[in-house]
Amino acid sequence: MREEWKVALLIETARGYGRQVLRGIIDYANHHGRWSFYVTPSDFEQALPEMKQWGGTGIIARIMTPRLARAIAATGLPTIALDMPEDQPAADNPFYGFSELATDSFAAAQMAAEHLLFKGFKHYAFVGRPGHVWSDRREKAFCESVTAAGFTPCVFRTSRRKRSLHWALEQKSLAQWLRELPKPVGLMACNDDRGREVLEGCRAARIEVPEEIAVIGVDNDSLLCDLASTPLSSVALNAERGGFEAARLLHGLMSGQVTAPQGIVVEPLYIVSRHSTNIVALEDADVAEAMRYIRDHAAQPLRVQEVADVVGLSRRMLEIRFRAAMGRSLNDEIQRVHFEAAKRLLTETDWPMEKVARASGYRGASYLSVLFQRFLKIKPTEYRRRTRTD
Repeated sequence: MREEWKVALLIETARGYGRQVLRGIIDYANHHGRWSFYVTPSDFEQALPEMKQWGGTGIIARIMTPRLARAIAATGLPTIALDMPEDQPAADNPFYGFSELATDSFAAAQMAAEHLLFKGFKHYAFVGRPGHVWSDRREKAFCESVTAAGFTPCVFRTSRRKRSLHWALEQKSLAQWLRELPKPVGLMACNDDRGREVLEGCRAARIEVPEEIAVIGVDNDSLLCDLASTPLSSVALNAERGGFEAARLLHGLMSGQVTAPQGIVVEPLYIVSRHSTNIVALEDADVAEAMRYIRDHAAQPLRVQEVADVVGLSRRMLEIRFRAAMGRSLNDEIQRVHFEAAKRLLTETDWPMEKVARASGYRGASYLSVLFQRFLKIKPTEYRRRTRTD
């Protein structure tokens, strides 16, 4: 076996998703022999080094053009591509033969749609980056989810010429489109960078966030989310784990232990809720108050009667009005909020199961285990293992 693996990492370092993937790759490399990397700080556009002169042994890349795909294929090196086009299996396609690290963009968009649908909006919108496969997939899934719920989504369209111009010029058309949307509206941006641009457009158009437009992105790039004019809610992806598994696969390809292309999926984990979606857009003020109370007390055991007492309605009346407004029971919402809190704590902390359960509003670790088996078909410990690299 070689003493050193030399890997070109053509991954955007200017975005949170790319940095998380890189952290996972580095974590694997630190525990499996000697690895050295070619990395250039950049956005989506990448350049391939002279792999033969450098002595490269493998490539992990976001491949934005057929030209780059052909150049990578010409090296004959094991390659893992991020989010390949749909038609890559064709033998005459430059992506043919590459393994893939792909975001489950459909699941991420469905999660974002559910987050907004749970808020009770009657209007929905999407802003993407047309031409990027992950954005196109998220648009399709978001629109399908909203349509299935009985609503018609609006999608921001801009000309190819405008997309090639500076953001300051495109901002005018986006701000005008945002002004014309029916309000209040729940809006998904294809990623956090686009979400930040939407929030800038709202500020330029003097639109209140989240009162008029609630915005959610994808990637949970904490720097971008917190730097936004209104802190941005986002779908957290298991990108670091994806990078770890990509490095493991590439190691197998480079060493000859793996001989056929494989696929790795980066799954969405949970919603990180920030101020940009901190609203309940319901006509029924009592139901909205119940939703806020449940959300604000996710770490505490909650009973339906307790929520009814806070709102000032009988339990029966609140249950009837809640189901009419939200399409689900009050108890279902309580359990959903507790379960999402548990998933997040399992991923983000090293707390023992009993502490995770108590901090998620459950009475104990055994009950938490029952719920994970029921809803996810795995134990909480297995969920933690799958969503982390350490």
